[in-house]
Amino acid sequence: MSDAGTIRGGIGGWTFKPWEGSFYPDKLAKTKQLHYASRHLSTIEINGTYYRGQTPQTFAKWAAEVPDGFVFAVKGNRFVTNKKKLAEAGESMKKFFDTGVSELGDRLGPIVWQFAPTKKFEPEDFEAFLKLLPKTDGGLTLRHVLEVRNPTFVVPEFPALIRKYGMAICYAHHHTYPEIADVTADFVYARLQKGEDSVPTAYEPAELDGWVRRARLWSEGGVPDDLPLADPATTTELKPRDVFVYFIHEGKIRAPQAAQALMERTNTV
Repeated sequence: MSDAGTIRGGIGGWTFKPWEGSFYPDKLAKTKQLHYASRHLSTIEINGTYYRGQTPQTFAKWAAEVPDGFVFAVKGNRFVTNKKKLAEAGESMKKFFDTGVSELGDRLGPIVWQFAPTKKFEPEDFEAFLKLLPKTDGGLTLRHVLEVRNPTFVVPEFPALIRKYGMAICYAHHHTYPEIADVTADFVYARLQKGEDSVPTAYEPAELDGWVRRARLWSEGGVPDDLPLADPATTTELKPRDVFVYFIHEGKIRAPQAAQALMERTNTV
């Protein structure tokens, strides 16, 4: 067994007008952007799946365009997570997976389930939702991430519940949403959303160095001591973990450079 898991740095989506000429070469055709991005980054979070359904042909096309070792994170559809009663999300969840997510094959990374800021932690209903999440699809083992945005989730019962099902809590470095850095799965998923467009790498170099340190610690099985935990009393099993770090939202114009800078530091420092 390796002493550390794989660290990947990426962005949200690959189509964004301000990236043309700042990340993508001038006059690069839009149809070539995924090909280019996937060879300069190690992962991309697909956000479009949150808003609308795709097709098996589209997922297969995306998988064919990226190189070996590259993985997509896929955001689950909003009609699944926006239910008043999450226990009733089964039909919508089936429709989401029927769109052909498994066509990504070995390019499929974590599946992210994003909840509205108004969605509060109701343990019984939330567990009913977790029970609906499939462990496999199309012969692929699935990795699920729960991205919650309401402060009621910052209680020890929440990470304890997620840990029970072997899923991950999305750590959000955000100005408004709660930060929950509890490690509950065999991988770690982080969305860094406090970047600034005025900074060439979205985050200042010293800040990036800090995220590199945390990412390495996560990959080695540790837990950073400078991030907030909902359940600080629970000890996390020490074992290698894959780490996914995405630069999203604020500082989006410089997000590709931030992800590249993170990976350069991870690989060379």
